[in-house]
Amino acid sequence: MIANPTSIESFCGAGGMALGLKAAGFNTSLSFDLDSAAIKTYQHSIGKEAILADATKISSNEILDLSGLKKGEVTLFSGGPPCQGYSKQRKGAHFLDDPRNRLITNYVRFVKELEPQAFILENVAIFGQKRGREQLKELADVLYNYNLYPEFYNTADYGLAQKRERFILVGILRDYSATFVKPLPHKCKRTVGEVIGDLPEPPEDFSVHPDYFNHQRARVTKANIERFSHVPQGGGWQDIPFELRLPCHQKADPSKGGWPDVYGRLRWDGQCPTITGGFDSFSRGRYGHPIYDRPLTPREAARLQGFPDSIHFQGTRQEVRYQIGNAVPPPLAKEIGEQVARVLNGTAPSLHTRNQEPHQMILA
Repeated sequence: MIANPTSIESFCGAGGMALGLKAAGFNTSLSFDLDSAAIKTYQHSIGKEAILADATKISSNEILDLSGLKKGEVTLFSGGPPCQGYSKQRKGAHFLDDPRNRLITNYVRFVKELEPQAFILENVAIFGQKRGREQLKELADVLYNYNLYPEFYNTADYGLAQKRERFILVGILRDYSATFVKPLPHKCKRTVGEVIGDLPEPPEDFSVHPDYFNHQRARVTKANIERFSHVPQGGGWQDIPFELRLPCHQKADPSKGGWPDVYGRLRWDGQCPTITGGFDSFSRGRYGHPIYDRPLTPREAARLQGFPDSIHFQGTRQEVRYQIGNAVPPPLAKEIGEQVARVLNGTAPSLHTRNQEPHQMILA
């Protein structure tokens, strides 16, 4: 049994992963990120262990000094290196040139040098497919002393009213005989109405609601509000009268795709798509409120990401949007953290009992 499980987190953002791992029983000794606004949010609402640091420049020795731990004393190392470089929006081979994609190398360096008992690496789903295959092979070669458990997760299976697909790689030192088991999906799926339905309307004057941090409506043109007013729950731009549509939508051919989620209105009894940094704009996806003619507020988006209302996001509106959209949902991090803890505490089934070897990096 590990009496005092410690964790260090890289690329921590506003603290979504940290919240989940804390709930799973891990004591975070140090978290770091290059996003100053995200660090302010973390320090303000979660803990003072978060520092501003560049993953490409900070050394493992510095990390150990700041955390108060020694090499090999770290129970869990975690992080989600920025993943936009792997996005499907990056066409052709140019995504390989994106400097954000090379941050994975620094993550691997930390694991190699810190020698944690386990690690969690989070990224977009496509990273676990063709686009990330070469880097995953390199990771497996460098971290050969870890059993690797790559899995795809949909957050709708783990308590969120959001269909957010992610690739998460768990690594456990080969010293442990137990195997990591992917958490079982929840039987009941939460809905948008269950998550945000009790929130009052944000003030009409665009100020922040006095009782809820970051609950503030976006400034939207009258023309866009008029367009959106014609969209029913579950509908989109095709429900807008032709004469009110944007010129590009008047020419679009729905049979060829035609951005079905643009000007999309959520359903009370449904789930939302992946929350991104553009959740407060009708033109960036299905982020319209189910019954009111406005986009989601940052507080509503944060709830859909699994953040408690106690988290007060700091920074400009754009910085807050990105902190929420880029976060690891705390409920998912908690579920995975609990399964990692079972392996480290010897309460998970052994590899031999399950008659199963870790599937390492055999991915489609």
